[in-house]
Amino acid sequence: MLGELIPQGGGDPIPLLKKNLLVGRRESCDVVLRFANVSAHHCQMMVVGGYWYVRDLKSRNGVKVNGVRITERRVDPGDTLSIAKHNYELRYSPMELGAVGPPPPEALDTDVFGKSLLERAGLQKATPTKEAEDRSLLSEYRELMDDASKEKHVKPPEQP
Repeated sequence: MLGELIPQGGGDPIPLLKKNLLVGRRESCDVVLRFANVSAHHCQMMVVGGYWYVRDLKSRNGVKVNGVRITERRVDPGDTLSIAKHNYELRYSPMELGAVGPPPPEALDTDVFGKSLLERAGLQKATPTKEAEDRSLLSEYRELMDDASKEKHVKPPEQP
């Protein structure tokens, strides 16, 4: 088991059995939440660098981490994950999931390796070919992260 969601207010813990999970109301989801205000494919949870991340799949009622609405964010052990208005404490051990060193960034920075230090500091503009390369890296990243969604026939979030 890679962790568990503990329902706040009572209920059975939900085991997290895979590193990439689809959460929603449909029976085809890895974690099924049978509530009317939960979208059919509400969010995706994934382990990256030993930490759980959650990504909202453009759900109607949103996803929050510790009361703050998010699009994509790291969820630390003990944080409260709200799916629609249903609150869960996420329990897991980063070390058991392979974490080494300090925690990674709260949001996954998809183009951190696609830009020079000067570009990331805002001291140099990206060249048109560099921007195309960045889009390619972003596309590859999203393709990797959406594998579980594709397996479940979920339309991935729109790209910017």
